[in-house]
Amino acid sequence: MVKLIIDGKTVESAEGTTILAAAKSVGINIPTLCYFEKINDIGACRVCVCEVNGSDKLVAACNTVVSEGIEVYTNSARVRAARKVNVELLLSAHNCNCVACVRSGNCALQTLANDLNVRTVPYETKIAKDKWEETLPLQRDASKCISCMRCVNVCDELQGLSVWEVNGSGAHTKVAVRDGLRIDAAGCAFCGQCITHCPVGALTARDDTDRVFEAIEDSETITVMQIAPAVRSAWADAFGIAENVATEKRMVAAAKALGVDYVFDTNFAADLTIMEEASELIERITKGNGAMPMFTSCCPGWVRFMRYKYPEFADNLSSAKSPQQMFGAVAKTYFAEKMGIDPAKICSISVMPCSSKKYESDVPEVNATDKDVDVVLTTREFARMLKADHVNVAALDEAEFDSPLGTGSGAGVIFGATGGVMEAALRTAYNMLTGSNPDADAFKIVRGSEGIREAEVNVNGTTLRAAVVSGLANAGKLLDNIKSGKAKYDFVEVMACPGGCAGGGGQPIVDGMELAACRGEKLYELDSTNALRFSHENPEVKALYNEYLEKPLSHKAHELLHTEQKNWTVDVK
Repeated sequence: MVKLIIDGKTVESAEGTTILAAAKSVGINIPTLCYFEKINDIGACRVCVCEVNGSDKLVAACNTVVSEGIEVYTNSARVRAARKVNVELLLSAHNCNCVACVRSGNCALQTLANDLNVRTVPYETKIAKDKWEETLPLQRDASKCISCMRCVNVCDELQGLSVWEVNGSGAHTKVAVRDGLRIDAAGCAFCGQCITHCPVGALTARDDTDRVFEAIEDSETITVMQIAPAVRSAWADAFGIAENVATEKRMVAAAKALGVDYVFDTNFAADLTIMEEASELIERITKGNGAMPMFTSCCPGWVRFMRYKYPEFADNLSSAKSPQQMFGAVAKTYFAEKMGIDPAKICSISVMPCSSKKYESDVPEVNATDKDVDVVLTTREFARMLKADHVNVAALDEAEFDSPLGTGSGAGVIFGATGGVMEAALRTAYNMLTGSNPDADAFKIVRGSEGIREAEVNVNGTTLRAAVVSGLANAGKLLDNIKSGKAKYDFVEVMACPGGCAGGGGQPIVDGMELAACRGEKLYELDSTNALRFSHENPEVKALYNEYLEKPLSHKAHELLHTEQKNWTVDVK
């Protein structure tokens, strides 16, 4: 242990601890901006500078390691003056039109400037400008970039994509897409992790809220909205309401308050996905119909990653569409027929925890109808719409999802957590092979927060070698191990975002915090209290097969619910 003094307090810290962490351990808060634990500790912004007795230079607390006997001053007059100057310089190169920024009120730079009592910017303003294609799911405003490098390190270390690069140095440092490429040509998965880790509004998802408002207000249009499992774990974060108020039924009521005609649960389509995917897994294992191991296919960020980095594995993907796309196809066929609605009048809207879903819905090859999903909103956009429409969320009475596509099982709910798709599929595969249900929690061994998890599970006497991966850098490691022969599996679940959809790139942002794990726990709690724990027991899924699809993997099911990802268009038009 190392003893030091911070602001007059004697502190004991382990060797290798940074000043920032040591100070935090005794309740001393040092402001930061570019810092993000385990991702970005390069001291680029110089906001966390501190004074160390005997040193002529101020040091960055985020990457300066403690040493025996040093005395640190975190808030001396010299430190305060330096911090203020550093923030003023950042503001001089930042588009400060905060009222028109989606991060207004939730911006680390804005908060920091207020906390440091910055009232003017005494330096010449030099705002960067850059062209960006407005149709892309991921949007970048160079005028707001503060060159903190978070996006660079998240993309390199967490996702293994290296989409961003740093040009220049010092005051001329600039972040740009690598090699001067357009981002969709640079191997971007549109996962949105750079968005959720950006401390300002330089990176955002494409805003499609106006399209939805227009559809709602058009009396000739019938709006059909599906809401994904992970959304319910985070949708109300923007409103500061208690967890017991932020129920999924109040979420339905909020969508209805916007004027949406029909509100459905994507959990229904998650159950449908499991019926197709579990059937496909059994066919591959028992009849050899398909490449092994079989990979899950519900994450478009993962599909894009594979197409760019490991195209030789494209045939290993399950051909089952994602729940989003299955729901869209069923809404414009089965639901439209059942309700006597002209499919051309339906505007199919999804609310997703994901920015890559905006890309997926626009892939021509994924559609069974003219366009299965017309508009994709992130969870953040859904919250912004509720605010813009003056919906008092906390005062709403709860409402039920509409029928016949509104019932979802607990297995469908856990789709939003890493390992959830795997667990849900195994529950149903067991039933398909044995005719009976396992204990609903029989396969919870696949749960966890590690980026790569391996398990052997017994299904009716057959041992399945399974792997669960979240985060694309981890996916790359696992695929390399499969290619080299170091690892061999039967079934692999991959989600692009660390922690799964609960930590997706479209979820509400709490700067400096990774919330996927706690949001995922909410989903497991909802599963445990659901009267339905198995996808194959969903009565509305059963009715869909009986009335329309006949059975899993039928000709009709293949037409509506399956796709060939190796043929997907990866460029964005």
